Amino acid sequence: ASAPRLFRRQYLPGWGRLDATNVVDTPLVSIIISLSREHWQRLGPTLADIACEKAGVLKPGRPTIVGPLPPEAKAVVEARLKELGCPAVWPAPAVPLEQGQARCGEVTYPLALLGDHQLVNSAVAIAALQSLRHQGWNISEKAIARGMAQARWPGRLQWVRWGQAPQGYSLLLDGAHNPAAAQVLRHYVDRWWPDQPGDPQSTTWLMGMLATKDHSDVFAALLRPGDALYLVPVPGHETAPPGELAAIARSVCPDLSRCEVYGSLGEGLAAIAASPSQLRVLCGSLYLVGHFLATEPHQDSSPAKVL
Repeated sequence: ASAPRLFRRQYLPGWGRLDATNVVDTPLVSIIISLSREHWQRLGPTLADIACEKAGVLKPGRPTIVGPLPPEAKAVVEARLKELGCPAVWPAPAVPLEQGQARCGEVTYPLALLGDHQLVNSAVAIAALQSLRHQGWNISEKAIARGMAQARWPGRLQWVRWGQAPQGYSLLLDGAHNPAAAQVLRHYVDRWWPDQPGDPQSTTWLMGMLATKDHSDVFAALLRPGDALYLVPVPGHETAPPGELAAIARSVCPDLSRCEVYGSLGEGLAAIAASPSQLRVLCGSLYLVGHFLATEPHQDSSPAKVL
């Protein structure tokens, strides 16, 4: 009985040399899709250090797919690929088409997941499937397109209808738990809700973050003058105190229209329901978003634009 408890409580530092899945000696294909300073406290302070840990998934001679990497990280991964003799593919991003379609090589498919970054993610996924095809797997282009159309990623640029209004409120959910993810969310918001000449649009943010995250950099990526920020704790986890987050947010973006602290997610949701902004976003922690999805009545929705 003690062994399962030990495994449940053992921290796995994340996606690389020390990941639990890395016990596989001869993977069909290895993938390194992106890299940022996530888990830097355990993986190392620089992108090169983190890339070294991520490259721990590579195995001698095994096919590898690699997404776009910062130069210092790319150099580390390239050196490891050469050392291990891994045949590598660095796919170009898919080409966006009309009506939410994309093309990667000879495959045309619907982009079910939102955000420009999915052009990279889907291209890497298709490159991995092509590698399996070269190894004898029977995977048709039709099956690839069907899989892409059915892809779902809860809590990542996910639109829902929520609340007690006659038709509910539109709410955008995204983890945005590190600066890189926050930049992706901000880019999507700017694309979906562009400013009009002389009429900048404001966003209402409902956020909570873990104590270990880069709070200042996340706020710098997301917040704009005139935005409203409502801060709550992340239930059941090592949360950053909302009051401390509020002080950081005000220093990063002094011209917020509101910066308020609430004791629970439910109280924060009630506050943003009263906000005049038409764009409401819940973000900052995948745990917080997961708590919303598990406890708050909602319906999946979709925006007018796909990217």
